[in-house]
Amino acid sequence: MKNLGILLSGRGSNFVAIADSIDSGRIPNARIALVISNREDAPGIETARKRGLNALIIPSKGRDRETHDREVVAALKEHKVDLICLAGYMRLLSPWFVQQFPRQILNIHPSLLPAFPGLEAQQQAFAYGVKVSGCTVHFVDEELDHGAIIVQKTVPVLDSDDEHSLAERILAQEHAAYAEAINVVLEGKFEVAGRRLKLQKS
Repeated sequence: MKNLGILLSGRGSNFVAIADSIDSGRIPNARIALVISNREDAPGIETARKRGLNALIIPSKGRDRETHDREVVAALKEHKVDLICLAGYMRLLSPWFVQQFPRQILNIHPSLLPAFPGLEAQQQAFAYGVKVSGCTVHFVDEELDHGAIIVQKTVPVLDSDDEHSLAERILAQEHAAYAEAINVVLEGKFEVAGRRLKLQKS
């Protein structure tokens, strides 16, 4: 049984999707060992507690990054977390944090990286006029929205779309993509060569 750690700052819809995928058996042999938020008002923490999960608030406001990161890492290690999933965690991880968990941190981003990194990716895509957008699950490295790509899902941009309808359709694909990527990583049947992640044949 593999232990997942979830980091979130808001409602954590991807966290809920991961929890539902575990409960339904779509992510087998895994459990959520810990949910951490850096914000006391994050609705995702209340959701986690209602589901009977270990949930911690480790506030980041007014604290230096290293002190905060060390506290978060200590909690993750105490709960023997095998894989960390960022689910709307609005805080950059320091290089030191990333080095504590090599190829054990996943993030999901609502664009087809490397297009539209950073904040408001759906709005960026809509404003740019792209015909296809989507989402990307990738390993976290020391750079923003940069690590090797595990899963991507495409979403057509419809003439009838506004940025909100596009974001909703991308979010539905995010939920599917995250479960798929978690299974790839937990099964360990892949290799990373340069930036390319290749699945190994069973």
